[in-house]
Amino acid sequence: MSVVISSNLAAEMAANNLSKSTSELQGSLNRLSSGSKIVNPSDDAGGLAVSMKLQATVNEEGALQSNISDSTSYLQTQDGAMQVTGSILDRMSQLEALYQDPTKNTSDKSNYDSEFTQLQSELTSLTNEQFNGVPLFGTSSFTVDVTSDLSSSSGVSITAQDLASSASGIGAITASGVTSLSDLSLSDVTTAIQNVATMRANNGAEQSRLGFASTMLTTNATNLQAAVSNITDVDVAQETTNLAKWNVLVQAGTAMLTQANQSAQTALKLITGG
Repeated sequence: MSVVISSNLAAEMAANNLSKSTSELQGSLNRLSSGSKIVNPSDDAGGLAVSMKLQATVNEEGALQSNISDSTSYLQTQDGAMQVTGSILDRMSQLEALYQDPTKNTSDKSNYDSEFTQLQSELTSLTNEQFNGVPLFGTSSFTVDVTSDLSSSSGVSITAQDLASSASGIGAITASGVTSLSDLSLSDVTTAIQNVATMRANNGAEQSRLGFASTMLTTNATNLQAAVSNITDVDVAQETTNLAKWNVLVQAGTAMLTQANQSAQTALKLITGG
């Protein structure tokens, strides 16, 4: 090989190798310190795009979980009101039976009516109950989205429970024309109890479906988070191995660059005769 001064090919190659090793060492340090395989978009452009979409879906499903919890609380509050309604109707059926006792005088029946009218007022109050400003009872249904695409076709429909209805609720008991137990029959109260029982059954079915929808969202979120982890999370064991490798190569490259730079001294000795 020729001995030259103006070019030092060995030093240039050593410098290039050292630069590459230093860059890889810095990348390894960044990955270990951040815990992520993708520190810069250039590390895995496609993986970054996929992970962003998957993480967005995970976050959306977290919001849906919150909505399901709110809807479940709504239904639980609604059922609580209907449970109290059922207890009041049960008491009214007792009062109706006692009222029909032929041994009761007018004063006795008046006392039963006093309790009956108070219970009537409480039933009317229950039909106006609200949850966070949203009526618990009425004629308007609504749908709770339970999938990340917010598709109403797969949502859970919360059926309107018209507690004040005369046909399907307790309206026959709370009607303005009913002022005394004498205006009712035991069958009227029994029908109202059946109506409330049906409403509670519908409420329970909706709570059950929301529970399973919540479980599905939790399962999906777990699986999606695992997929994101596979794309973005650094394998610490593998990366520490790479770190040791690049660390050694940086040190070796530095030593070899020093040696290559010293090779020019050979030409100088030939010129000076030293």
